[in-house]
Amino acid sequence: MSTLPHNQNNDEEVVLANIRIQFPPPVVVANRNIVEITVKALILGALLSMILAAANAYIGLLVGLTVSASIPAAAVSMGVLRLFRSSTILENNMVQTAASAGESITAGIIFTIPALVMMKAWSGYEYGPMVAIAILGGILGVAFTIPLRRALIVEAQLAFPEGQATAEVLKTGGIKRNPETASIGQTNTGFMRLLQATGIGAGFKFCESAVGFLGSNIATAKSWMSGKYLFLADISISPALIGVGYIVGLNIAMLVFMGGIIGTLIGVPLNWAFNHDSIMATVGIESSIAWVDLNTNQWWILANQSWQDCRRIGVGAMMVGGLWSLITLMRPLIDGVRSSLNAYRASQSITTVTLRTDLDTPINYVFIVILISILPLFLIFNYALGDYPDKILVSTVMTFLMLIFGFIFSSVAGYMAGLVGSSNNPVSGVTIATVIVSALILLQLMGNEGLAATLGPIAVMYLAGLICSAAAIAGDNMQDLKCGHILGATPWCQQLFQIIGVVAAAIIIPLILQLLDNQYGIGRPSLNPSAIPNSVLAAPQASLMMTLAEGIFGTGIQWNFIMMGFLLAVALIVLDKIQENRGSSFRFPVLAVAVGIYLPLGLSIPIFIGGILAWLVKRQSSAHSEKYQQKCENTGLLIASGLITGEALMGVIVALMAGAGIAIPFMTNFSLAPLLSLLGLTAVIVYQYQSPLASGSE
Repeated sequence: MSTLPHNQNNDEEVVLANIRIQFPPPVVVANRNIVEITVKALILGALLSMILAAANAYIGLLVGLTVSASIPAAAVSMGVLRLFRSSTILENNMVQTAASAGESITAGIIFTIPALVMMKAWSGYEYGPMVAIAILGGILGVAFTIPLRRALIVEAQLAFPEGQATAEVLKTGGIKRNPETASIGQTNTGFMRLLQATGIGAGFKFCESAVGFLGSNIATAKSWMSGKYLFLADISISPALIGVGYIVGLNIAMLVFMGGIIGTLIGVPLNWAFNHDSIMATVGIESSIAWVDLNTNQWWILANQSWQDCRRIGVGAMMVGGLWSLITLMRPLIDGVRSSLNAYRASQSITTVTLRTDLDTPINYVFIVILISILPLFLIFNYALGDYPDKILVSTVMTFLMLIFGFIFSSVAGYMAGLVGSSNNPVSGVTIATVIVSALILLQLMGNEGLAATLGPIAVMYLAGLICSAAAIAGDNMQDLKCGHILGATPWCQQLFQIIGVVAAAIIIPLILQLLDNQYGIGRPSLNPSAIPNSVLAAPQASLMMTLAEGIFGTGIQWNFIMMGFLLAVALIVLDKIQENRGSSFRFPVLAVAVGIYLPLGLSIPIFIGGILAWLVKRQSSAHSEKYQQKCENTGLLIASGLITGEALMGVIVALMAGAGIAIPFMTNFSLAPLLSLLGLTAVIVYQYQSPLASGSE
C-alpha cells in the first residue's frame, strides 16, 4: 500500500504539492462552495433509498447476490433533479449516496435476520428490533470507516471501481457550459434507458406472477438407465438474473454456474447412486418398490430430495470460504489501520485550514457516536436473551464483541470495496466468520443446556445482523466517498447523507420482508395459505447462518455433505492461489461457487448468460475509442440495473396486491407460457447485448 511521503518538518505547501502531483483536480475544486445539501436532495435520496431497499431485498433473497445501486441511483437523480430550475452535480452525488445506502443496509439485514424467523425465534419480522439493528449497525458502519477515508482513498489510491463508474456517470451528465451544474442542457439518455429497462423487467414479472401469461421456470426430472441415473435440471426465466450476471461479470457468473453444475448435474445423480435407500426413506417411499413402478411425481420428489442433500456441500464451502476471507484480509486490515494512523499523524502536523474536500465528520463526534451506541447495543442483546439468568453479563460481552468485530469487519469491507467493488465484496464471508467465532465464544460463556441452547443461537443472529449491516454500509460508504473525492464533494456531507439513507431504508425493510415472506416464503414455504405457489425466496446466507448457529449450540449438523464442501473449498482456494501467482484476472473465490451449489441450477443459468453478455460487450467495444468503451459500459450497467429493479419492484407490488386481496385474472396452466417465456428472455438477451454497443456510437 503506497502512502504519501511525509515527516514532521514538511509544511502544508509540500504536502499539497504531492497531492496535486498524484491526483487530477476534482470536478468542483476545493475553493468553490457549490450547493450540496438541499431539501429536494434529502427527500429524493430518502425515497430512492426505500425503493432500492425493496428491490434489493427481493433479488438478494432470491439469488443470494446483491449489486451496487449507485449507478442507477445517479441516473435517476439526474433525471429527476433536471425538472428543477437549478441543481448541481454535488447535489446529485448526495442523492445517490443516500439511495445506495438503502441497497447496502438491506444486504446486511437479508443475509442474517431471516434466520430468526426460520428458526422460529420470531413468529414474523418484528418491526422494532429490525429497525434498531439496521439503524445502529448502519450508523456504526459509517462511523468505523470515517477514519479510513483519507488512508484508503487519498493515500492508497485504491480503485473503488463502482465509485469511479458512478462519478463518470455524473460527470458525463454535466452541462457543456458549466460542468459543476446538473445535466439540464443535455438529453438524459441514461435516465431514459434506465426507465425503459425497468419497464421491461416490471412487465415481464407482471405477466409471469400476476397474469400467468409467462412462465417463471422450466424444470424436468428424469430417471434413465432403469432408474440408476437420476437427472434434475431447470432454468429460471428472469430478466433480472440476466442483469445480475451482467453486473457481476463473467468470472463470478461462471463460478456460480459451476457451483450449480456441481450441486445439481453432478451431485444429484451421484447422491442417488450411493444413497438411494436413505433418500427414499426420507421422502416416505418404500425401498421395496421397484424403480420401474415409480411415477413421474415420485421421481421428481426423489430428485428434489437428492438435491436438498447436495445443497449442504455449498454450506460447507461457505463455512470455509468465510473463514478464509477473514484470514486473507488480516494483512489488508493491518495495512489499512496503519495507513490511517499515519495520515492522522500527518494531518496533525499541518496547522493551516483543512480544504473543504478533506473535511470529514470530526473524529471526536465519531468517538461520541460509538460511546453512545454502547447503551442501545446492550439493550438489544438484553432483549434477545429473554429470560436467560445471566443475561446482563452476556449482553455486556456481546456489546464489546460487536464494537470489536464491527470495527474489524467494517475496515475489511471498506478496504475490499476499494479492491473489488461493493458487488463483489465478501460481506457474507466475514459474517459467516462472525457467526462461527461468536457462537463458539457464547457456547463457552453460556453452555448449551436449557435456555442457553435456545437463546444462544438467537443472540448470535442479533450480533450477526448488526455486524453484517455495519460491514455492508462500510463498503458502500467508502465507495461513495471515492465518487465524492473525484467530483469534489465535502466528505462530512456524504457521511450525513449515508446515515439518512440508512434510516430511510431501515423503517421500511421489516415491512418489505414481512410482505415477501407472506406471499413467497423466505427460506421455506410461506405459512400463508394464499401465498404464491412454488416461489420460495432461497435466502441462502440466512439459511447457512441458522444452520451454523444452531449446530454449534448442539442441535447437530449433518457433516457428510458439509465435509465434501470443506474439501471442495480447499481445492478452490488452492486454484485461486495458483491463479493469483500467475497474475491471472480469472480467480476462484470460494463463496461464488458455494452460493451456486446452494441455489437451484436454474437461477445460475441466466446469471451465467448475463456474464457472457458483459464479456462480449466489453470485447466488441475494446476496438473502439475510450469514450465509446465508457459509454458502452455505463449503458450496459444502467440497463442491467433497470432489469433488476423493475422485476424486483414488481415482485414486491404483486405480493402487495395479493396481500391486499386485489384479484387479477390468472391464466392457470397456460400451455404456451414456457415457450413465450423463452422467446421473451431471448429478446431481453438481445436487448442487453445490442443496446450498450449501439449507445457507444450515439
